[in-house]
Amino acid sequence: MEFIDYYKILEIPKTATESAIKTAYRKLARKYHPDLNPNNKVSEKKFKEINEANEVLSDPEKRKKYDEYGKDWKYADEIKKAQQQQTQRNTNTQQEYGDFSGDFSDFFESMYGNNRNRSSQTKFRGQDVHVELHLNLREVYKSQQQTLTINGKSIRLNFPAGIENGQIIKINNHGSPGINGGPNGDLYITFSIKNDTKFKREGSNLYTTVDLELYTALLGGEVLIDTFDGQVKLKVAPETQSGTKIKLKGKGFPLYKKENEFGDLFVTYQVKLPTSLSDKEKELMSELQKIRNNGNK
Repeated sequence: MEFIDYYKILEIPKTATESAIKTAYRKLARKYHPDLNPNNKVSEKKFKEINEANEVLSDPEKRKKYDEYGKDWKYADEIKKAQQQQTQRNTNTQQEYGDFSGDFSDFFESMYGNNRNRSSQTKFRGQDVHVELHLNLREVYKSQQQTLTINGKSIRLNFPAGIENGQIIKINNHGSPGINGGPNGDLYITFSIKNDTKFKREGSNLYTTVDLELYTALLGGEVLIDTFDGQVKLKVAPETQSGTKIKLKGKGFPLYKKENEFGDLFVTYQVKLPTSLSDKEKELMSELQKIRNNGNK
């Protein structure tokens, strides 16, 4: 098996921290993502290599094995076991195998490769694959399909509405293929969701602030409120104070894997004072102030 330098693929040094690995992966994954490079075989191959490198280096245990055993890191446990068995053999057995001074793949074959049929029947589970999927908040408001390229193959997956930022979904049997007929690994998808709306999301609830004209706040009236699925008209009670909060039931975000169930939308009114008053408006305001003051005496 040819050695693949995962550090070189992610363009990072061997001393890179977990944070640096994550940052490098995100940057390169965005650059070579198939959606941004349609029908580009070079980018598709590069994207596959980036995901493979991240899958290994982002996992502390796998990274440790990779740093120690190089191209044979997948067989680290078998190699360690074989090394332990070798040290326990008697003198005759040691003479039979001799001192080991080659690479790990040679050592592995010296212990198990004498019987080709036996080694070929050893089955190994494929690696788990970890990918990060970047979406915006509006994209996860409804269930959708996404096509991902994993191990050079395109797979189309259905994602339920209501997925949260940082949520991880496991797709069984969609990781790297097994060795010698072993089972495939699993696919783990981490969602990175960008909120490019004016709504604040907390779980399935949404929060927003709406400007309210002074006269509407004082006298009452109607106001249009933006929601994720259109506008709604609300009645405003007279003498509504700035900071007043109202709840629109069922106008929040969909609950994950709960069809037709939604959180609530919480609206905070912010009374907006008029500016650039005309002389007439100032005169009327002064008159109102006098009336108000005289009424409080």
